[in-house]
Amino acid sequence: MTHFGPTIRKLRERLRREDRRFSVRQVAGRVGIEPAYLSKIERGEVAPPSEATTVRLARELGEDPDVMLALAGKVSGDLQAIIRKRPRLFADLIRQLKEAPDEAVLRVVREVRDGDW
Repeated sequence: MTHFGPTIRKLRERLRREDRRFSVRQVAGRVGIEPAYLSKIERGEVAPPSEATTVRLARELGEDPDVMLALAGKVSGDLQAIIRKRPRLFADLIRQLKEAPDEAVLRVVREVRDGDW
C-alpha cells in the first residue's frame, strides 16, 4: 500500500490544529464521501480513492492534485490523454529525464513553457 492515506491524515490534522473545520467528518462532507471511508483511507485500510475524489481531497487540503494522484499511484486523466497522443515520445522523454537532476528537468519545463525552441 502507498503512503497516500497517512499523508492525507497528516495534512488534515495539521490543518485541524488551527481550524476545527478540518475534522474527518467535515472534510469528508465537503469532499462528498462518508467520514468512515475517509477514516479508512487515512489508516490505509482501503486503496486510494478514485481520481475525482483524490483531486477533491487534494484541493480541500491545499495540495497539488497531481502530486496527490502520484502518491495514490495514479495519473490524471488529462495527462493520460496527452501521453496517449504520442506514447513513444513521452515514454522516451520520461525515461531520459528519470535520472536527471531537478534543475535539468526544470530547465526543460521552462523551455517548453516559454517557447524557447
